[in-house]
Amino acid sequence: MMEYKSELLRTLSSRGYIHQLTDAAALDALAAKSVVPAYIGFDATAPSLHVGSMVQIMMLRRLQQAGHKPIVLMGGGTTKVGDPSGKDESRKLLTDEAIQANIASIRRVFERFLTFGDGPTDAMLVDNADWLDQLAYIPFLRDIGRHFTINRMLAFDSVKLRLDREQPLTFLEFNYMILQGYDFLELSRRAGCRLQMGGSDQWGNIVNGIELARRVDGTEVFGLTTPLITTADGAKMGKTAAGAVWLNEEQLSAYDYWQFWRNTHDADVGRFLRLFTDLPLERIAELEALEGAEINRAKVVLATEATRLCRGGEAAVQAQLTAQEVFEQGGAGEGLPRLKITDGTIGIVTALTVLGFAASNGEARRKIAEGAVRLNDLAIKDEKYEIEIDPGASVKISLGKKRHGLLERE
Repeated sequence: MMEYKSELLRTLSSRGYIHQLTDAAALDALAAKSVVPAYIGFDATAPSLHVGSMVQIMMLRRLQQAGHKPIVLMGGGTTKVGDPSGKDESRKLLTDEAIQANIASIRRVFERFLTFGDGPTDAMLVDNADWLDQLAYIPFLRDIGRHFTINRMLAFDSVKLRLDREQPLTFLEFNYMILQGYDFLELSRRAGCRLQMGGSDQWGNIVNGIELARRVDGTEVFGLTTPLITTADGAKMGKTAAGAVWLNEEQLSAYDYWQFWRNTHDADVGRFLRLFTDLPLERIAELEALEGAEINRAKVVLATEATRLCRGGEAAVQAQLTAQEVFEQGGAGEGLPRLKITDGTIGIVTALTVLGFAASNGEARRKIAEGAVRLNDLAIKDEKYEIEIDPGASVKISLGKKRHGLLERE
Protein backbone atom coordinates (compact mmCIF):
# COMPACT_ATOMS: atom_id res chain seq x y z
CA MET A 1 0.00 0.00 0.00
CA MET A 2 1.26 3.46 -0.91
CA GLU A 3 2.48 5.63 1.98
CA TYR A 4 0.60 8.90 1.64
CA LYS A 5 2.08 12.24 2.73
CA SER A 6 -1.20 14.17 2.94
CA GLU A 7 -3.51 13.88 5.93
CA LEU A 8 -6.45 13.62 3.51
CA LEU A 9 -5.35 10.45 1.72
CA ARG A 10 -3.90 8.90 4.90
CA THR A 11 -7.29 9.34 6.59
CA LEU A 12 -9.31 8.09 3.63
CA SER A 13 -7.04 5.08 3.21
CA SER A 14 -6.87 4.08 6.89
CA ARG A 15 -10.66 4.27 7.27
CA GLY A 16 -11.40 2.26 4.13
CA TYR A 17 -12.81 4.85 1.73
CA ILE A 18 -10.49 4.39 -1.26
CA HIS A 19 -11.30 1.97 -4.08
CA GLN A 20 -9.83 3.64 -7.19
CA LEU A 21 -7.75 6.78 -7.51
CA THR A 22 -6.36 8.60 -10.54
CA ASP A 23 -2.70 9.67 -10.24
CA ALA A 24 -2.46 9.06 -6.50
CA ALA A 25 1.03 10.55 -6.20
CA ALA A 26 0.08 13.86 -7.83
CA LEU A 27 -3.11 14.21 -5.78
CA ASP A 28 -1.24 13.33 -2.59
CA ALA A 29 1.38 15.99 -3.32
CA LEU A 30 -1.31 18.59 -4.06
CA ALA A 31 -3.28 17.78 -0.89
CA ALA A 32 -0.10 17.97 1.21
CA LYS A 33 0.70 21.54 0.14
CA SER A 34 -2.61 23.30 -0.60
CA VAL A 35 -6.34 23.33 -0.02
CA VAL A 36 -8.09 20.96 -2.45
CA PRO A 37 -11.69 21.83 -3.36
CA ALA A 38 -13.50 18.53 -4.05
CA TYR A 39 -17.06 17.64 -4.93
CA ILE A 40 -19.57 14.83 -4.89
CA GLY A 41 -22.84 15.01 -6.78
CA PHE A 42 -26.25 14.11 -5.36
CA ASP A 43 -29.45 14.04 -7.39
CA ALA A 44 -32.61 15.35 -5.77
CA THR A 45 -35.12 12.60 -6.54
CA ALA A 46 -36.66 12.58 -3.03
CA PRO A 47 -36.92 14.92 -0.01
CA SER A 48 -34.18 12.93 1.72
CA LEU A 49 -31.06 10.97 0.91
CA HIS A 50 -30.78 7.51 2.47
CA VAL A 51 -28.07 5.57 4.25
CA GLY A 52 -26.66 4.46 0.89
CA SER A 53 -25.32 8.04 0.52
CA MET A 54 -23.62 8.07 3.91
CA VAL A 55 -20.19 6.99 2.64
CA GLN A 56 -20.16 9.97 0.29
CA ILE A 57 -21.36 12.38 2.97
CA MET A 58 -18.72 11.12 5.39
CA MET A 59 -16.03 11.50 2.71
CA LEU A 60 -16.91 15.18 2.40
CA ARG A 61 -16.73 15.42 6.21
CA ARG A 62 -13.29 13.76 6.23
CA LEU A 63 -12.18 16.16 3.50
CA GLN A 64 -13.13 19.18 5.61
CA GLN A 65 -11.62 17.67 8.76
CA ALA A 66 -8.33 17.36 6.85
CA GLY A 67 -8.35 21.08 5.96
CA HIS A 68 -9.86 20.97 2.45
CA LYS A 69 -12.98 22.42 0.85
CA PRO A 70 -16.09 20.25 0.32
CA ILE A 71 -18.44 21.09 -2.54
CA VAL A 72 -21.90 19.54 -2.38
CA LEU A 73 -23.22 19.47 -5.93
CA MET A 74 -26.98 19.12 -6.01
CA GLY A 75 -28.30 17.83 -9.32
CA GLY A 76 -31.09 20.30 -9.95
CA GLY A 77 -30.29 19.88 -13.64
CA THR A 78 -29.29 16.21 -13.87
CA THR A 79 -32.27 15.12 -11.77
CA LYS A 80 -34.35 16.14 -14.79
CA VAL A 81 -32.42 13.59 -16.87
CA GLY A 82 -31.78 10.57 -14.66
CA ASP A 83 -28.60 8.59 -14.06
CA PRO A 84 -28.92 5.15 -15.70
CA SER A 85 -26.20 3.67 -13.46
CA GLY A 86 -27.57 0.59 -11.69
CA LYS A 87 -31.11 1.27 -12.89
CA ASP A 88 -33.40 -1.11 -14.74
CA GLU A 89 -35.86 1.54 -15.86
CA SER A 90 -36.14 5.24 -16.56
CA ARG A 91 -36.43 7.62 -13.64
CA LYS A 92 -39.74 9.33 -12.92
CA LEU A 93 -39.44 12.94 -14.07
CA LEU A 94 -40.07 15.62 -11.44
CA THR A 95 -41.17 19.24 -11.80
CA ASP A 96 -38.71 22.07 -11.16
CA GLU A 97 -40.66 23.00 -8.02
CA ALA A 98 -40.45 19.44 -6.62
CA ILE A 99 -36.70 19.27 -7.32
CA GLN A 100 -36.02 22.58 -5.55
CA ALA A 101 -38.12 21.50 -2.56
CA ASN A 102 -36.11 18.28 -2.37
CA ILE A 103 -32.81 20.20 -2.49
CA ALA A 104 -33.92 22.47 0.36
CA SER A 105 -34.87 19.42 2.44
CA ILE A 106 -31.65 17.52 1.67
CA ARG A 107 -29.47 20.53 2.55
CA ARG A 108 -30.55 20.28 6.19
CA VAL A 109 -28.77 16.93 6.51
CA PHE A 110 -25.54 18.25 5.03
CA GLU A 111 -25.59 21.11 7.55
CA ARG A 112 -25.26 18.48 10.30
CA PHE A 113 -22.11 16.99 8.80
CA LEU A 114 -20.36 20.01 7.27
CA THR A 115 -19.56 23.61 8.19
CA PHE A 116 -20.85 25.97 5.49
CA GLY A 117 -19.57 29.50 4.94
CA ASP A 118 -17.30 31.70 2.85
CA GLY A 119 -13.94 30.61 4.24
CA PRO A 120 -11.29 28.71 2.26
CA THR A 121 -12.24 25.35 3.80
CA ASP A 122 -15.93 26.05 4.38
CA ALA A 123 -18.36 23.84 2.51
CA MET A 124 -20.45 25.20 -0.35
CA LEU A 125 -23.62 23.83 -1.92
CA VAL A 126 -24.17 24.45 -5.62
CA ASP A 127 -26.87 23.41 -8.07
CA ASN A 128 -25.89 22.21 -11.55
CA ALA A 129 -29.14 23.65 -12.90
CA ASP A 130 -27.32 27.01 -12.67
CA TRP A 131 -25.32 26.09 -15.77
CA LEU A 132 -27.10 23.10 -17.31
CA ASP A 133 -30.40 25.01 -17.66
CA GLN A 134 -28.58 27.71 -19.62
CA LEU A 135 -26.96 25.45 -22.21
CA ALA A 136 -27.73 26.03 -25.86
CA TYR A 137 -28.09 22.68 -27.57
CA ILE A 138 -26.07 23.18 -30.77
CA PRO A 139 -23.11 24.96 -29.13
CA PHE A 140 -23.03 22.30 -26.40
CA LEU A 141 -22.96 19.47 -28.97
CA ARG A 142 -20.22 21.23 -30.92
CA ASP A 143 -18.02 22.29 -27.98
CA ILE A 144 -18.53 19.41 -25.55
CA GLY A 145 -20.22 16.52 -27.37
CA ARG A 146 -17.36 16.12 -29.84
CA HIS A 147 -15.09 14.92 -27.00
CA PHE A 148 -17.28 11.85 -26.36
CA THR A 149 -17.39 8.83 -28.66
CA ILE A 150 -20.47 6.61 -28.99
CA ASN A 151 -18.16 3.58 -29.02
CA ARG A 152 -16.91 4.35 -25.52
CA MET A 153 -20.30 5.40 -24.17
CA LEU A 154 -21.81 2.08 -25.26
CA ALA A 155 -19.09 0.24 -23.35
CA PHE A 156 -20.06 1.84 -20.01
CA ASP A 157 -21.64 -0.63 -17.58
CA SER A 158 -24.56 1.73 -16.91
CA VAL A 159 -25.43 1.60 -20.62
CA LYS A 160 -24.25 -1.90 -21.49
CA LEU A 161 -26.26 -3.64 -18.75
CA ARG A 162 -29.49 -1.95 -19.77
CA LEU A 163 -28.96 -2.86 -23.41
CA ASP A 164 -27.93 -6.44 -22.59
CA ARG A 165 -31.19 -6.87 -20.69
CA GLU A 166 -33.06 -5.40 -23.64
CA GLN A 167 -34.47 -2.71 -21.37
CA PRO A 168 -35.13 0.70 -22.91
CA LEU A 169 -32.51 3.40 -22.42
CA THR A 170 -33.78 6.79 -23.50
CA PHE A 171 -31.66 9.32 -25.37
CA LEU A 172 -32.31 11.60 -22.40
CA GLU A 173 -30.55 9.19 -20.01
CA PHE A 174 -27.81 8.49 -22.55
CA ASN A 175 -26.80 12.15 -22.17
CA TYR A 176 -26.31 11.86 -18.41
CA MET A 177 -22.64 10.90 -18.57
CA ILE A 178 -21.87 13.89 -20.79
CA LEU A 179 -23.65 16.25 -18.40
CA GLN A 180 -21.79 14.82 -15.41
CA GLY A 181 -18.47 15.27 -17.18
CA TYR A 182 -19.48 18.84 -17.97
CA ASP A 183 -20.26 19.44 -14.27
CA PHE A 184 -16.63 18.73 -13.39
CA LEU A 185 -15.45 21.14 -16.09
CA GLU A 186 -17.77 23.87 -14.79
CA LEU A 187 -16.79 23.36 -11.15
CA SER A 188 -13.09 23.49 -12.03
CA ARG A 189 -13.77 26.84 -13.70
CA ARG A 190 -16.16 28.30 -11.12
CA ALA A 191 -14.73 26.99 -7.84
CA GLY A 192 -11.23 25.75 -8.66
CA CYS A 193 -12.43 22.19 -8.00
CA ARG A 194 -9.62 19.67 -8.43
CA LEU A 195 -11.18 16.40 -7.28
CA GLN A 196 -14.41 14.50 -7.89
CA MET A 197 -15.31 11.69 -5.51
CA GLY A 198 -18.08 9.11 -5.77
CA GLY A 199 -19.07 5.47 -5.56
CA SER A 200 -17.33 2.80 -7.62
CA ASP A 201 -20.22 2.79 -10.12
CA GLN A 202 -19.30 6.39 -11.01
CA TRP A 203 -15.71 5.66 -12.08
CA GLY A 204 -16.39 5.92 -15.80
CA ASN A 205 -18.33 9.17 -15.42
CA ILE A 206 -15.58 10.65 -13.26
CA VAL A 207 -12.87 9.72 -15.78
CA ASN A 208 -14.97 11.35 -18.50
CA GLY A 209 -14.92 14.61 -16.55
CA ILE A 210 -11.18 14.41 -15.95
CA GLU A 211 -10.49 13.92 -19.65
CA LEU A 212 -12.93 16.66 -20.64
CA ALA A 213 -11.24 19.19 -18.31
CA ARG A 214 -7.84 18.26 -19.76
CA ARG A 215 -8.95 18.44 -23.41
CA VAL A 216 -10.99 21.65 -23.17
CA ASP A 217 -9.09 23.72 -20.57
CA GLY A 218 -5.81 21.84 -20.09
CA THR A 219 -6.67 21.54 -16.36
CA GLU A 220 -5.29 18.70 -14.22
CA VAL A 221 -8.06 17.28 -12.04
CA PHE A 222 -8.42 14.01 -10.17
CA GLY A 223 -10.92 11.27 -9.35
CA LEU A 224 -11.45 9.01 -6.35
CA THR A 225 -14.06 6.30 -5.84
CA THR A 226 -15.17 4.32 -2.80
CA PRO A 227 -15.79 0.58 -2.74
CA LEU A 228 -19.35 -0.66 -3.04
CA ILE A 229 -20.49 -1.01 0.55
CA THR A 230 -22.23 -4.32 1.16
CA THR A 231 -23.09 -5.97 4.44
CA ALA A 232 -21.53 -9.24 5.62
CA ASP A 233 -24.40 -11.21 4.07
CA GLY A 234 -23.80 -9.58 0.66
CA ALA A 235 -26.78 -7.20 0.77
CA LYS A 236 -26.46 -3.65 -0.51
CA MET A 237 -25.86 -1.14 2.28
CA GLY A 238 -28.99 0.72 3.38
CA LYS A 239 -31.64 -1.58 1.94
CA THR A 240 -33.93 -3.29 4.43
CA ALA A 241 -37.12 -5.31 4.23
CA ALA A 242 -39.03 -2.24 5.41
CA GLY A 243 -37.55 0.00 2.70
CA ALA A 244 -34.91 2.74 2.52
CA VAL A 245 -33.24 4.04 5.68
CA TRP A 246 -33.83 7.77 5.24
CA LEU A 247 -31.57 10.45 6.74
CA ASN A 248 -34.22 13.14 7.33
CA GLU A 249 -36.36 12.99 10.48
CA GLU A 250 -39.58 13.45 8.49
CA GLN A 251 -38.99 10.19 6.61
CA LEU A 252 -37.63 8.04 9.46
CA SER A 253 -37.68 8.39 13.25
CA ALA A 254 -34.43 8.74 15.20
CA TYR A 255 -35.25 5.49 16.99
CA ASP A 256 -35.60 3.53 13.73
CA TYR A 257 -32.38 5.15 12.44
CA TRP A 258 -30.55 4.14 15.63
CA GLN A 259 -32.02 0.64 15.41
CA PHE A 260 -30.76 0.20 11.84
CA TRP A 261 -27.17 0.67 13.02
CA ARG A 262 -27.74 -1.42 16.15
CA ASN A 263 -28.74 -4.33 13.88
CA THR A 264 -25.36 -4.32 12.10
CA HIS A 265 -23.83 -7.78 11.48
CA ASP A 266 -21.04 -8.68 13.90
CA ALA A 267 -18.55 -8.88 11.02
CA ASP A 268 -19.36 -5.31 9.87
CA VAL A 269 -19.01 -3.47 13.17
CA GLY A 270 -15.36 -2.43 12.90
CA ARG A 271 -15.63 -1.40 9.26
CA PHE A 272 -18.79 0.63 9.89
CA LEU A 273 -17.24 2.34 12.93
CA ARG A 274 -14.35 3.49 10.72
CA LEU A 275 -16.60 4.66 7.89
CA PHE A 276 -19.56 6.16 9.74
CA THR A 277 -18.28 7.59 13.03
CA ASP A 278 -15.61 10.05 14.16
CA LEU A 279 -14.24 7.72 16.84
CA PRO A 280 -10.42 7.44 16.86
CA LEU A 281 -9.01 4.34 15.20
CA GLU A 282 -7.51 3.19 18.53
CA ARG A 283 -10.94 3.17 20.19
CA ILE A 284 -12.46 1.39 17.17
CA ALA A 285 -9.78 -1.31 17.42
CA GLU A 286 -10.79 -1.92 21.05
CA LEU A 287 -14.48 -2.20 20.15
CA GLU A 288 -13.75 -4.40 17.14
CA ALA A 289 -11.86 -6.84 19.33
CA LEU A 290 -14.90 -7.58 21.50
CA GLU A 291 -16.21 -11.12 21.12
CA GLY A 292 -19.42 -13.05 21.71
CA ALA A 293 -22.25 -11.14 23.32
CA GLU A 294 -19.82 -8.31 24.14
CA ILE A 295 -19.88 -7.22 20.47
CA ASN A 296 -23.34 -5.83 21.20
CA ARG A 297 -21.70 -3.06 23.25
CA ALA A 298 -19.80 -2.04 20.12
CA LYS A 299 -23.05 -2.04 18.13
CA VAL A 300 -24.66 0.30 20.66
CA VAL A 301 -21.68 2.65 20.34
CA LEU A 302 -21.94 2.51 16.53
CA ALA A 303 -25.68 3.21 16.60
CA THR A 304 -25.37 6.10 19.05
CA GLU A 305 -22.40 7.73 17.31
CA ALA A 306 -23.93 7.41 13.82
CA THR A 307 -27.26 8.79 15.07
CA ARG A 308 -25.52 11.65 16.87
CA LEU A 309 -23.91 12.80 13.63
CA CYS A 310 -27.11 12.61 11.59
CA ARG A 311 -29.81 13.53 14.14
CA GLY A 312 -27.99 15.30 16.97
CA GLY A 313 -26.79 14.23 20.42
CA GLU A 314 -30.16 14.51 22.18
CA ALA A 315 -31.93 12.30 19.61
CA ALA A 316 -29.12 9.74 19.80
CA VAL A 317 -29.25 9.48 23.58
CA GLN A 318 -33.07 9.27 23.58
CA ALA A 319 -32.99 6.50 20.98
CA GLN A 320 -30.49 4.54 23.06
CA LEU A 321 -32.57 4.99 26.23
CA THR A 322 -35.71 3.92 24.37
CA ALA A 323 -33.99 0.78 23.14
CA GLN A 324 -32.82 -0.05 26.67
CA GLU A 325 -36.34 0.41 28.02
CA VAL A 326 -37.92 -1.74 25.29
CA PHE A 327 -35.38 -4.55 25.22
CA GLU A 328 -33.91 -4.65 28.73
CA GLN A 329 -36.80 -3.45 30.90
CA GLY A 330 -39.83 -4.52 28.83
CA GLY A 331 -41.29 -1.00 28.73
CA ALA A 332 -43.06 0.86 25.94
CA GLY A 333 -40.31 3.41 25.28
CA GLU A 334 -40.88 7.13 24.83
CA GLY A 335 -38.94 7.37 21.56
CA LEU A 336 -40.85 4.72 19.61
CA PRO A 337 -42.63 5.63 16.37
CA ARG A 338 -46.27 6.51 17.14
CA LEU A 339 -49.57 6.37 15.31
CA LYS A 340 -52.55 8.41 16.53
CA ILE A 341 -55.93 6.66 16.30
CA THR A 342 -59.02 8.89 16.24
CA ASP A 343 -61.98 6.48 16.14
CA GLY A 344 -60.79 3.87 18.64
CA THR A 345 -60.15 0.94 16.28
CA ILE A 346 -57.70 0.11 13.52
CA GLY A 347 -57.09 -3.07 11.55
CA ILE A 348 -53.81 -4.76 12.38
CA VAL A 349 -52.80 -4.90 8.70
CA THR A 350 -53.42 -1.15 8.33
CA ALA A 351 -51.43 -0.41 11.49
CA LEU A 352 -48.41 -2.33 10.22
CA THR A 353 -48.37 -0.61 6.82
CA VAL A 354 -49.05 2.93 8.12
CA LEU A 355 -46.23 2.61 10.66
CA GLY A 356 -43.94 1.43 7.83
CA PHE A 357 -43.34 -1.99 9.41
CA ALA A 358 -44.60 -3.62 6.19
CA ALA A 359 -44.25 -2.33 2.65
CA SER A 360 -47.67 -3.64 1.57
CA ASN A 361 -50.83 -5.22 2.93
CA GLY A 362 -49.68 -8.56 1.50
CA GLU A 363 -46.39 -8.38 3.39
CA ALA A 364 -48.28 -7.45 6.57
CA ARG A 365 -50.55 -10.49 6.20
CA ARG A 366 -47.54 -12.77 5.70
CA LYS A 367 -45.87 -11.46 8.84
CA ILE A 368 -49.07 -12.01 10.82
CA ALA A 369 -49.39 -15.57 9.49
CA GLU A 370 -45.76 -16.24 10.48
CA GLY A 371 -46.54 -15.22 14.06
CA ALA A 372 -44.12 -12.29 13.92
CA VAL A 373 -46.65 -9.64 15.03
CA ARG A 374 -47.50 -8.94 18.68
CA LEU A 375 -49.71 -6.51 20.58
CA ASN A 376 -48.45 -5.72 24.08
CA ASP A 377 -46.17 -8.75 23.64
CA LEU A 378 -49.04 -11.15 22.79
CA ALA A 379 -48.85 -12.84 19.37
CA ILE A 380 -51.67 -12.01 16.91
CA LYS A 381 -52.26 -14.47 14.05
CA ASP A 382 -55.61 -13.17 12.75
CA GLU A 383 -55.08 -10.79 9.80
CA LYS A 384 -58.62 -9.42 10.32
CA TYR A 385 -57.94 -8.51 13.94
CA GLU A 386 -59.26 -5.06 14.92
CA ILE A 387 -57.21 -3.26 17.56
CA GLU A 388 -59.39 -1.44 20.06
CA ILE A 389 -57.88 1.39 22.10
CA ASP A 390 -59.58 3.27 24.94
CA PRO A 391 -59.41 7.11 25.04
CA GLY A 392 -56.01 8.26 26.32
CA ALA A 393 -54.61 4.74 26.21
CA SER A 394 -51.90 3.18 24.01
CA VAL A 395 -50.96 -0.25 22.66
CA LYS A 396 -47.43 -1.44 21.80
CA ILE A 397 -47.24 -3.18 18.42
CA SER A 398 -44.17 -5.24 17.55
CA LEU A 399 -42.84 -6.89 14.40
CA GLY A 400 -40.27 -9.51 15.29
CA LYS A 401 -37.86 -8.70 18.13
CA LYS A 402 -36.49 -5.40 16.84
CA ARG A 403 -39.36 -3.25 15.47
CA HIS A 404 -41.76 -1.62 17.89
CA GLY A 405 -44.28 1.19 17.75
CA LEU A 406 -47.10 2.72 19.76
CA LEU A 407 -50.76 3.03 18.74
CA GLU A 408 -52.36 5.86 20.72
CA ARG A 409 -56.03 6.87 21.08
CA GLU A 410 -56.54 10.63 20.85
